[in-house]
Amino acid sequence: MRQGDKPACPRDFPGNRIMRIASIDIGTNTFRLLVSETDGDGSLRKLYVGREITRLGEGLTPERMLISQDAMARALRTLAGFSLKLREYGVGKLRAVATSAVRESSNGPDFVRKVGEETGIPVDVISGDEEARLTVRGVLNSVRFDTPGCLIFDIGGGSTEYVYVNEGEILNIESTGLGVVRLTEKYLADGADTESEVEALDAHVGSVIMESLPSFPRGGDETLTLIGTAGTPTTLAAIELRLAAYNPALVNNYVLTREKIERTLRTVLSLPRAERTKIPGLEQGREDLIVSGTAVVLKTMERFMAHRLVVSDAGLLEGVAYNIIDGGGRR
Repeated sequence: MRQGDKPACPRDFPGNRIMRIASIDIGTNTFRLLVSETDGDGSLRKLYVGREITRLGEGLTPERMLISQDAMARALRTLAGFSLKLREYGVGKLRAVATSAVRESSNGPDFVRKVGEETGIPVDVISGDEEARLTVRGVLNSVRFDTPGCLIFDIGGGSTEYVYVNEGEILNIESTGLGVVRLTEKYLADGADTESEVEALDAHVGSVIMESLPSFPRGGDETLTLIGTAGTPTTLAAIELRLAAYNPALVNNYVLTREKIERTLRTVLSLPRAERTKIPGLEQGREDLIVSGTAVVLKTMERFMAHRLVVSDAGLLEGVAYNIIDGGGRR
């Protein structure tokens, strides 16, 4: 779909309550597309889910916050493919959101402009706060828990967001720089993942978490459920389930324990990166990032004194879809 083209909207006419919508998550590591139908009652029926690891944030450092030409080219190819899906499904309303890599890079505005020109997809660059609120919307419509409070954390490629929710009300939000792409490039860049490198990574992650979340509840009791979303928690669940092909129905609401996560990490570290994709459930493109992501998971569990966490397959992507139902999005 080129700029100026309008997608066919056979299910979005006045008087017809059924509408086809699409949400796109332009992440630092992974791009995702969700096409859904809604009939106005606030529910979603998923028609298509697409995802592609693009590593848009590859090479971003505090000294050089610039999306590389190679990463931009990968991203544009992926979004061009998403654009074809929008037309194929006759999407009536769309919202595409970009997160850490685009909002923090100096050429983020150039990237947004190129996406519009080459794919026809308008992109909203959202703040960490909005990213967290949309993620909560997606998670709370997906995960079951029976405590009054929950702590939701969303591990991305460029940042990790933490949200404390009690009785359905958001009380605390914090966006940290604990993104798995950035952590891996800083602490595990040589690919060896040595004991000393992993220890340095752990120390940094633990320090950031402790310093960033002083106003969050202590945890450690029966009033708080820990919920993890995005690629690392879902991958850890897929590994435990030994899934040859990812199955969101099995991953969503899966309960991970600290002991099993530590066991998975030991298995991963026992293998060179090139052999890690032989582990069922560990997809190609995450064999390097899984170590940093798992460090964030374990240090988060330590901070909130949690021995278990619930995995949510839903998150930002679904939250954006619900936002469209509420009146967001573009035709």
